[in-house]
Amino acid sequence: MDVFSEYQRKKRTADEAVQVVKSGDWVDYSSNNGYPATLDEALARRRDELHGVKVRGNLLRGPLAVVECDPEGDHFIYNSWHCSGYERKLCDRGRAYFTPMIFRNEAWYYENFLTVDVAMISVSPMDKHGYFHFAGSLGISKAIADKAKVVILETNEAMPRIPGGQDEAIHISEVDYVVEAGYRPLWEMASPPPSEIDRQIAGHILPHIPDGATLQLGIGGMPNALGELIADSDLKDLGMHTELCADGYLALFKAGKLTNRRKTLHPGKGVLGLAIGSRELYDWLDQNPGVAGFPLRYVNDPAVIAQNDRMISINGCLNVDLYGQVSAESAGFRQISGTGGQLDFVTGASMSKGGAAFLCLPSTFTDKAGVRHSRIVPMLRDVVTTPRSQAYWIATEYGAVNLAGRSTWERAEALISIAHPDFREELIENAREQRIWLPSEKR
Repeated sequence: MDVFSEYQRKKRTADEAVQVVKSGDWVDYSSNNGYPATLDEALARRRDELHGVKVRGNLLRGPLAVVECDPEGDHFIYNSWHCSGYERKLCDRGRAYFTPMIFRNEAWYYENFLTVDVAMISVSPMDKHGYFHFAGSLGISKAIADKAKVVILETNEAMPRIPGGQDEAIHISEVDYVVEAGYRPLWEMASPPPSEIDRQIAGHILPHIPDGATLQLGIGGMPNALGELIADSDLKDLGMHTELCADGYLALFKAGKLTNRRKTLHPGKGVLGLAIGSRELYDWLDQNPGVAGFPLRYVNDPAVIAQNDRMISINGCLNVDLYGQVSAESAGFRQISGTGGQLDFVTGASMSKGGAAFLCLPSTFTDKAGVRHSRIVPMLRDVVTTPRSQAYWIATEYGAVNLAGRSTWERAEALISIAHPDFREELIENAREQRIWLPSEKR
């Protein structure tokens, strides 16, 4: 096959390519920087011709043209697997709908249960072998393309090429149309500097991380800030096996901590499924032989995760109740983010030889009215992300406690010990009322 002739045969303008979309179709946009902005804009221009087109994506920066052009949702219905800040606001407005999932199963959903009429995915320009790289959205993109009836690629010269172990690229022979978007800046998600509370939480976790540990840092500011704090520690020869690669790993590499030498799975290679961060992060990942991208069905498989000895998983969460139930995705009925891979890594790290899973949160938050609330609560009124039967280490600025194998009263006692002191007496009374506090227990 002459891949360059094939490329020219399949090249279209964005307006030409989106003509394949029909009313009622399911259209998939993939994830983060896989968002096809040029195609999205072209599809929005067809608004008045189309009705009931259902669009799926996740972790998209926005704005989405198909949503913003259609305030009533008569023409386009947007669905997210995992909410970014923008998608959360869409859900608040009733302009997006959340689809519950765990990341390791997303490809399975596509293969067995979902329809994809048209896949539109942003990729790197084609290489001399005829391949387009999915870059930081490789975790699920190939599964979407494999299920789609029509595959449209949007090439972006800003996209890095991340070497892969599997499904990191797609060949021109598997594509229906190619649209050239030139250079469109990628989503750069800079991490805020670590707060004093981040530093205190890190101080409780660092003693449990051995030299040679393989790290997973979850989505969000706190895990990424903890990565930067680990970079300033005395730890050495750390490895990466993570759903999301963000700037915390770059900080570890620049500090000489991230070597991947002592990994028991893929030694010498940092494994990732997604990447969102700074331009410097994307440049570091570009054609880096020390990195390998895999689909999330592999990266997030607990049996795979557990093959990394000394696997340390660090994720953020929103609330924990006295039973050890953890919510990381909702505040009441309001969708904040999604389950993502938290449960995958809690399970896998717990199975690892010498491994541990930490779920981290500040002990309090202050609402818009200026009222402070405890994040350790009597019982969750939120969606449960990690069930109490799998909760492991919980950390706040007041300490880290291990809930594995603990009874209800032991859990209550441990969690109250890391709650903010101003709320401990109230939580003790709640525990008494819930009959999970020993009658002889001293305050």
